[in-house]
Amino acid sequence: MNELTNSLKSCLANTAVMHYKTQGFHWNVEGIHFSQYHDFFGDLYIDLYDAIDPFAENIRKLGAYAPRSLTELYTYSTLTENTAIVDNTVKDMLNSLATDNNEVIDCLNKTFALASSANEQGLTNFIAERIDTHKKHAWMITASLKGV
Repeated sequence: MNELTNSLKSCLANTAVMHYKTQGFHWNVEGIHFSQYHDFFGDLYIDLYDAIDPFAENIRKLGAYAPRSLTELYTYSTLTENTAIVDNTVKDMLNSLATDNNEVIDCLNKTFALASSANEQGLTNFIAERIDTHKKHAWMITASLKGV
């Protein structure tokens, strides 16, 4: 069960880091298509934010403690923060999100396999829904990259 909870903590951490990065892009996007990308990033960060609490609750249902601090949370993340000055282009932002989203999908797939092996059906249902959601994000990010 420890491997499952650690994998779930990694998915939680990756979701939180991707959320904050996406919100930063939402705040700082500029250019001719500002409104379009501001809204797109807004929708994405809201979805990510809404997934954070269910991840933590699923960790607690497994009898483990969810990370209590940003420092602890970040130790479980496999994503990197965006530290570039606001001169990122929309293309840079989308490429960063595409990479992060793929990493989240990989983490979710690993966690799904572990949850299936542990016979945790409720958790597998939650993870399966998140995989499907992130696949939709992948499609939308990839489609958006074709226009920049």
